[in-house]
Formats: sequence, structure tokens, C-alpha cells
Amino acid sequence: MRLRQLGSSDLRVSEISLGSWLTYGGGVERERAEACVNRAFEVGINFVDTANVYGRGAAEELLGEVLRGRDRSSYVLATKAYFPMSRSDRGLSAEQVHKQIDASLARLGTDYVDLYQCHRYDDRTPLEETMGALTDVVRQGKARYLGFSEWTPQQIQAALELPDVEQFVSSQPQYSLLVRTPEREVMPLCAANGISQIVWSPLAQGVLTGKYQPGEPPPAGSRATSQEMGSFMDRFRTDPVLEGVRRLRPIAEGLGITPAQLALAWVLREPNVASAIVGASRPEQVDANASASGIELDASTLQAIDQALGDAIVAV
Repeated sequence: MRLRQLGSSDLRVSEISLGSWLTYGGGVERERAEACVNRAFEVGINFVDTANVYGRGAAEELLGEVLRGRDRSSYVLATKAYFPMSRSDRGLSAEQVHKQIDASLARLGTDYVDLYQCHRYDDRTPLEETMGALTDVVRQGKARYLGFSEWTPQQIQAALELPDVEQFVSSQPQYSLLVRTPEREVMPLCAANGISQIVWSPLAQGVLTGKYQPGEPPPAGSRATSQEMGSFMDRFRTDPVLEGVRRLRPIAEGLGITPAQLALAWVLREPNVASAIVGASRPEQVDANASASGIELDASTLQAIDQALGDAIVAV
């Protein structure tokens, strides 16, 4: 497993990281979730990403239990805040930032997180208030560094221009072979300001593994058949998209790798990407995803990928 520097921080994170959205504390039973986390450490993954809203705190609680007893300095732990935790608890006001970091730390069973992220931009709270509260969190030792998820270039730039606040070191956008929007503006702006990408859904909710076929029902037991985990997949499971994904298989086979490894290697070809977050419901999925670290794609392969996908790309 290769490591990459996370922005301007002193953190080095594994190229493949373990996420917990829709899975731990929710769609995946406790025993399998614990097995996945343990397997991640065995294969060299050192970066675990979660959020307070995942399972309304259940994912953080599970990770707190599973990680208990491990050397805290041996892994990088990230969580987020913004989405509603109750009817009255949501957003990134100073009150909420302080309340939610304390609640997350309690659930995770740790004194600090390595990375505390704004899960979205809060347009109901002045940016100065949010950044001031986040700066307090860092200076109080409750988080080492700060990040954000799905902010616009204008929002990022506004935060960069604020005086006497802690600077962001990470951005967490959706990015994959099928969703390339961050390449236009977010990545160049971040690269120029010491901010790395930690990308979510690099396998497009599993579609880029090649397991879903056009015109056919999803395989039994797959994410698409799960009420908890399959509801975010609709735009990726259209026949034109699945046809494009199917055309990637011969490219992967020609390299002696799987379609999933091809998709993850494509994301990691971008120098501004520090890590690709993957979910896993079984330990063997952790193995398969981790094995993408270190795979390099040459220019002819990248060209062949774009030709194969054609107009199947969902967002550019």
C-alpha cells in the first residue's frame, strides 16, 4: 500500500481508504463490519473516514468500538459535521461545530480526530463564524486538521481569504471515471493552495466493478438490491452507462487487472488525489480494492478508457 501526503499537513494517508457511509452501523452487520476494518489494517490501509450523520452516530460508535485498543498514532481518523442529527441539530454554526465535535469524539472513543470536515457548505451561517469555530477546534486539540466536502470553487476561495483561521488541507468530492466535475475548477484551485482530494464513490456506488449488466436485474446480494444502500445508484444504472462500463472490461483484462482496480487506478493517476475512499461489506472486497494501490496507467490506456466510455460519463 502506497502512502500520499495529505495537502499541506504532515499526515501521510493510504492511497485506498476505508469509508463507512451506508455500511457500518447500518447496512452491514457488526461482525462483518469489524472483519472489514481489521482486514483494512492488515493490507496497509491507515485512513478511516466516517461522519456523525452515518447511521445517526451508529457508524462512529461502531468504529469507536472496533478501533479501541489500537495504537491511536497508527491510523488517520476523519469525521464530518453538517447534516441533521436531530430536528434542532444541523449546520455549521459555532454552537453546532462545538457540540458535534464533542459528540463525535465521545462516540469514537478518542480525544481527537486527525481530520474534521465540513460535510457540506452551510449557507445559513456566516463563513467567518464557521471557520472561527473550526479554528477553535484545532487549537483546542480536538482535531489536527480541517477539510470540506463538495464546496464550490467560490466557497473554497472565500475560506482561503479569511485572516487568522486554520487552513483546509483536504477536499472530499465525488470523483470517478463517470463523475469528473472536480477536474475543471476544484482540483486546480486546491492544488495551488495545499489542499488534497480525498474522493468518495470512486467506483460509482459499485457500478464500475462491472457487476451490473445492461438490461439485467442486479445480482442477488449486491448493493443495488439493498434498501439501505441502493437508493443512490439510479443515475449510474442506466443502460447507456452500463454499456460504457462493460466496454472497459477488455481494457482491464488486457492489463491483467479487474475493472474495479482499473477504476481506482484511474482516480489515483491524478496527483492532487491523496486517497480514494471505498466501502466494503466483506473482507475480500477490502483486499480487492487495496490491491489497486500502485497500479499505473499509461497514456494509451487512458485514451482507450475515454474512448470506451464515450458519452456514458455522467458528469463532466
